[in-house]
Amino acid sequence: MNIVSLENVSKNYGFNPLFENVTLGLEDNDKIGIIGANGSGKSTLLKIIAGVEVPDTGRVITAKGKTLAFLSQNPPYDDTLTVLETIFASSSGVMQTIRDYEAVCHDVAAGAHDNATMKKMADLQHELDTSGGWDIEANARAVLTKLDISDTTAKMGTLSGGQRKRVALAHELIFKPDILILDEPTNHLDADTIEWLESYLARYTGALLLVTHDRYFLDRVTDRIFEVDRGTVQGFAGNYAYYLEKKAEQDELRAVEGHKREQLIKKELAWLRRGAKARTRKSKHRIEAAHTLMALPKEQAKAEVDIAIGSKRLGSKVVEINNISKSYGDTKLIDRFTYLLKRDDRIGIIGANGSGKTTLLDMITGRIQPDAGEIEIGQTVHVGYYDQESRELNDEQRVIDYVRDVAEFITTNEGVQISAGKMLERFLFPPAVQYAVIGNLSGGERRRLYLLRILMGSPNVLLLDEPTNDLDIPTLIALESYLDEFAGAIIIVSHDRYFLDRTIDSVFRFEPGGHVREFAGDYTAYLEAIERERSEVRTESDSDRARTTSTTKPAESDKPKKLSFKELREFEAIEARIATTEARLPEIEREMATAVADAGRVNELFTEQQQLNNQLEKDMERWAELAERHEG
Repeated sequence: MNIVSLENVSKNYGFNPLFENVTLGLEDNDKIGIIGANGSGKSTLLKIIAGVEVPDTGRVITAKGKTLAFLSQNPPYDDTLTVLETIFASSSGVMQTIRDYEAVCHDVAAGAHDNATMKKMADLQHELDTSGGWDIEANARAVLTKLDISDTTAKMGTLSGGQRKRVALAHELIFKPDILILDEPTNHLDADTIEWLESYLARYTGALLLVTHDRYFLDRVTDRIFEVDRGTVQGFAGNYAYYLEKKAEQDELRAVEGHKREQLIKKELAWLRRGAKARTRKSKHRIEAAHTLMALPKEQAKAEVDIAIGSKRLGSKVVEINNISKSYGDTKLIDRFTYLLKRDDRIGIIGANGSGKTTLLDMITGRIQPDAGEIEIGQTVHVGYYDQESRELNDEQRVIDYVRDVAEFITTNEGVQISAGKMLERFLFPPAVQYAVIGNLSGGERRRLYLLRILMGSPNVLLLDEPTNDLDIPTLIALESYLDEFAGAIIIVSHDRYFLDRTIDSVFRFEPGGHVREFAGDYTAYLEAIERERSEVRTESDSDRARTTSTTKPAESDKPKKLSFKELREFEAIEARIATTEARLPEIEREMATAVADAGRVNELFTEQQQLNNQLEKDMERWAELAERHEG
C-alpha cells in the first residue's frame, strides 16, 4: 500500500526544469535511495515529499494518520534551546515525559538527591511504566550514546554544524516516524557511527527515503533506487549494485538502438537522394515516415564531469614531519608524530570527530603551527588543499570570475590549453550558470566548483578534507579516476569507506592521547587488521579464564606464576571496584530507610543492593586468587 504518492509533480528553478510530470509511490516498508548529479533536484524532491516545498504542478498525497520526519542537510534550530529540549521536542506526551525523565536523571547524576528530586524521578518512572515509554527511552539512550551526544544541557547555539546535525538526526531516529526522510545523513559522522547507523536503518520498520553519497551505505540499506536525471525520475527495484547492473544494460541497449537508428536514417537518406523520378514510384507514406525519423531529436549523452587537469613535476623531497605535537587546552591531539611523505603515498586518515585529523592538514599547509617539532616542505611542492569549509568561496562573486582568479587558461593532462569557461563546462557549469553568482549554487555545485579551483592550481600534493561531503556520486567516480592517475602524494581525511577503498594504500588512525597509528592497505584491510587484533584479545581472555577455572593443582615444587601486566591491571581494577561497592552498600541502606513510603524507589534500591552483593561476592573470590600470586 502506498503511504506517499506523487502525481504529475514538476519543479522549475532558474535555467532548466529540475523534473517534470513525476509520478511515483512509496510503500510502508520501502527503503529508497535517491541518486543523481548535483543540481538535478534530489534535495528538492525530498523537500516536496516532506511538504517543506510546494511543487509547481501536480500534488503529493500522504496517507491519513501517517507521521513523517525530515532531516535536511542544514537542519533549522533554535539556538536558545538545550540539546535535550531539541531532541525530545514533540507534541507527544511520551516524548515530553522522557525529556523530563532524562533531565531529572541528569540532576541526580550531578548530586541532587533531595526528596523532591527523587519523588519527581519516581513519578516519571511510573508514567513511563503506564505509557509503555521504556522502549522509547531505551532506544533514545542507545541513539544518544552512538551519536556521541553526552552534554544534553548545552545550548544549540554553542554547537558546531556537525554537532547540530547529529542532534537533529537523534531527534528523527528517536521520534521513529512512519516515513523517515534523510538528506545526506552520513555527513559529519565518523566511520564507526556510520556503520552503526547503517545497521540501525537496515532494521528500521517504517518507510525510508534518503540521499547519500556513501555507496556502501546506499548498497546495504536500500532496496529501491530513484535516479533523478535530465528532468525525469526513474525507479529501479533493487539496491545500488542492482541499479549499476541495470543501468549498464540500459546504456548498452540505448547504444545499440542508437546505432540501428543511424543506419536506418542513412538508408532512408540514400533512398530519398535517388531523385524525384525514383521517389514517384514510392509510397507517400514512406516519404513522410523518413522525414519524421530524421526530424526526431537525438538522445543527448548524459553529461559527466571531466577532470583532466595536469600537475606540476614533484622532486624527491616532499613533506617531512618531524616529531610534531599539538594540544588545545588539556586535550592532546597529536603527540610526537614523525612521518616522511613520499611522492607516491596514498594515505587515508581516520579517527573520531575532533581527534586532530584536520589539525594535521592545517599544520602541513601552515595555517596553524605545531606546539613542538617542525614540518619541512620540499622546494618543488605545490599543495592543493581542499578543506571541509570551502573557505575560499565568495557568495558575491560570479562563477567565471572565481575560476579566472586562478588562470584564464588551463593546461590539461594531455598538454592542451583550454579556457576557464571551457573547463567550467567540463565540470558541468554551462555558460548560463557561469555568469551567475556563487551564492545561487546548490551545496553540491559549490563543492564541485571549489574542487575545480583547487585542481586548476596544478598541485602535486593533494590534501583532501572530507571531499565526499556534498559531492554527487558521478563526481566522486570522476575524482577517483583522476586520483588513480595523479602524479603526486595524496592525503585524504574521510569517513567514506568506499572512497577510501578506491583511493588509498595506507591508513593513519588518530587515537586518544595524540597517538597516530599506521596500517598498511586500504580501509577494508584496516578493518580486517582490527578484527584480527580483537580476535587475538578474545582468545587470550578465553585462555586466561580457562587457566583460572582449571581444577588441576600444580605440583608442590611449582611456584605460582607472577601476575602478568594484564592480570595486574585486573587486580587493581577489582580492588577499586570492591572499595566502591563497599561504600555504596551503606548508602543504599540509608536511602531505603528514608524512602520507605515510596514503594517504587524502595524496589529499585533493593534490586541494586542484590546486584551489588552478587558482584561483590564474585569480585572477592577473584581478588583472593590474584592476591595470592601477587603477594608470592
